[in-house]
Amino acid sequence: MTPPLSTERLLIRDWTTDDAESAFAVYGSPEVARWLTPAMRAVDDVSAMRSVLEAWVEAQPNLLPPAGRWAVVRRDDDAVIGGLSLRLLPPFEEDFELSWQLRPDTWGNGFATEAGTALVRWAFGEGIEELFAVARPANTRAIGTARRLGMEWVGETDKYYGLRLQVFRIRPSDLRP
Repeated sequence: MTPPLSTERLLIRDWTTDDAESAFAVYGSPEVARWLTPAMRAVDDVSAMRSVLEAWVEAQPNLLPPAGRWAVVRRDDDAVIGGLSLRLLPPFEEDFELSWQLRPDTWGNGFATEAGTALVRWAFGEGIEELFAVARPANTRAIGTARRLGMEWVGETDKYYGLRLQVFRIRPSDLRP
C-alpha cells in the first residue's frame, strides 16, 4: 500500500522485520491467539515472529491489490499496536476478508474500528465491491468491531477454515459518512 494510510490516531503501513518484538506482543498473546483462524496461528517467540514477518514482507509485492497485511501504529508514540489484513477467504478465494488483531492492552480504545474503517474505505477506492469479516461465535469483541465498522451480519457458516463462524459483510453503500 503506497502511501501509508493515516487516521487521527493511527498509521497503517507495511510490516518490516524490525517490528518482530511488537508483532509478537500481538500474535504471540494468548488472548489474541485463541481467536485466530488457521490462516494465522499463534507465534511461539520473537524469532518465529521475525520469520513470519519476513514471509509477509516478501509476499506483499506479489499480492493482487487490495490484498495485503499491514502494521497498525499509534501515532502519538510510534508503537506498533496491531495488524490488519485483507485476503481472499478459502475455499474458493472469491471473497475478501478484513481481519484485525490488536495488542490486548490497547483493546477498548476504538483502534480496531478506526484502522478498519480506513482500510475499508481504501479497499473500496481500489474497486472492491464488498468485504467480509468472520468471527467465532463467542468472540464478542470481534463481532462488536464488525458492527461498529458498519458491517451487516449475514449468517453463520462452516465454509471458511472448517470452523463454525459468524459472517459479516460491508459494501460501499453501507459506509457511514
